[in-house]
Amino acid sequence: MTIPAQKTINLLLRLWIGISQKRKRQFLLLSFLMVIVAFFEVASIGAVAPFLAVLINAKAVFNHSAIQPLIAWMAWSNPNQLLLPLTATFVIAAILAGLLRTLLLWALTKFSLSTCADLSSEIYLRTLYQDYEVHISRNSSQIINGVLSQTNSVIYDTILPLMFLISSVIMCSIILTGLIFLDVKVALSAILGFGLIYLLVILGTKNQLSKNGKTVARESTQMVKSVQEGLGGIRDVLLDGSQSVYWGIYQKANLPLRHVQASIAFIGGSPRFLVESCGMVVIALLTYSFSTHSNEGVVSVLPFLGALAVAAQRLLPMFQQIYLSMTSIRAGRQTLQDILDLLEQPLTLKTHMDNSGLRLLSFERDIILKNISFHYPSNSSWVLRNIDLKINRGERVGFIGKTGSGKSTLIDLVMGLLAPTEGSLVVDGQLIDAKNRHEWQRHIAHVPQTIFLSDASILENIAFGVPKHEIDIGRVYQAAAKAQIAGLIEQWPNGYDTAVGERGVRLSGGQRQRIGIARALYKEADVIIFDEATSALDLDTETSVMETIDSLSIDLTILVIAHRLSTLRNCTKIIELDHGEIKNSGDYEFMIPSHPLKL
Repeated sequence: MTIPAQKTINLLLRLWIGISQKRKRQFLLLSFLMVIVAFFEVASIGAVAPFLAVLINAKAVFNHSAIQPLIAWMAWSNPNQLLLPLTATFVIAAILAGLLRTLLLWALTKFSLSTCADLSSEIYLRTLYQDYEVHISRNSSQIINGVLSQTNSVIYDTILPLMFLISSVIMCSIILTGLIFLDVKVALSAILGFGLIYLLVILGTKNQLSKNGKTVARESTQMVKSVQEGLGGIRDVLLDGSQSVYWGIYQKANLPLRHVQASIAFIGGSPRFLVESCGMVVIALLTYSFSTHSNEGVVSVLPFLGALAVAAQRLLPMFQQIYLSMTSIRAGRQTLQDILDLLEQPLTLKTHMDNSGLRLLSFERDIILKNISFHYPSNSSWVLRNIDLKINRGERVGFIGKTGSGKSTLIDLVMGLLAPTEGSLVVDGQLIDAKNRHEWQRHIAHVPQTIFLSDASILENIAFGVPKHEIDIGRVYQAAAKAQIAGLIEQWPNGYDTAVGERGVRLSGGQRQRIGIARALYKEADVIIFDEATSALDLDTETSVMETIDSLSIDLTILVIAHRLSTLRNCTKIIELDHGEIKNSGDYEFMIPSHPLKL
């Protein structure tokens, strides 16, 4: 077995492991249906010869010793009496075979699409439950392409072709077995002749198909990336007039993708015409051979030739389907590899989150960072070094420092989104690790610089992530009031049902930030983290938003990252970071002399 063939088999085995037990049971039932359909195909082919024989020479058939018991049982006395039963048998066999093939096609298609739905949902689930470190280490375009586009490709490039391949192999095997009983030489000639043509094409195109498959996987991701980035940053694209840049990136991926898709389609479809021509030649040669070597001429072998013609009419599309399925599976091997890699992502985070409800993590006293250092696995440079910090419950702690000083990374560690490379995070004397991280995160709400708003109502955006029928309306009103945006919302015609538009484009920057604050308050968290939440606002709006933050309950522990020291004037403690280390700390008055230009 060649290495590419072994690789394909290994991928298919991984796919089998990845599908649910329900789909595996359905596949076994489908296999049983395939066998039934194949036998009815053989029956419909087998009915051709006696049907034609009766039409040509009913008397010879009537006198044949093999059917004498049937004639005696039916009390037939005239050869013409054979015509109606054999015609009915032929018609019924043909209709049943057609109906069963239609049923099989419906079952195969439904099974393939259902399996694809399972795979897509499972990939999305596993992706959502990956650690934050995993998410920031890879391009979201690759994931979006995998969940949506590539999963669909797996249906039509792997799962559906695989089902057609299995179905065609089963039916071809049973039909050819029937032909062998009819005439060994003819059956073997058909197998060797047609099989040899397809084998030569397979050997000649396997490398090109593998190359084409990698191109499809690569360029489809580039197209998704171009669309996502171009439309995601449409404001800057319009301002900069950079439409041609993103269109160029898309076009550069689009044309090669379409070319290789055309190549795959041509390689898959072209052998059909050659094989069909060869089939007609084989039938013509057999007719000539029988007519010249038989004393009774071609009439005596017409029933056999008719059965052979019907068999060929059934077999040739099946041979083509087998070849086309193998071509599609080989071309889609890289896409299947990408999908399986996503499907096999571990669900350890989900396991810990599901189990975290069994424990109750308190936060009554303090958060302690003990000698914490951190660097990303892909980079050996330290982002944070030897951080020792204690945050008491109810404190308001500000963080300041140059871009790249480690402020956001430190906050990510406090939130449990990242795990320290060295040192430990301790809450009320309890070490925070993978097992209780989610329980700690239930105490935390986060307000980032850019608030993500879904294209939904104000109500749904404040209670973000909560199913609409489960939203506590009273909590939403209270959260909006504390965020000092309730009065504005109530002035709008639709109130809390007002749609914010995609990414909140219908709201001002200050309004979006207040929605973010209301969202954090709806969560009823003990710790609220503002990660440069006001840095994109003008001075007046920032002052107004900070007044809202300062008015929050003194029972809340608030951590604020800011660029300007004046933003942190009401913090009980200010931490200055520089090159991943704590450079200075103290209250606002203490920090002013060292930051006269950052007020």
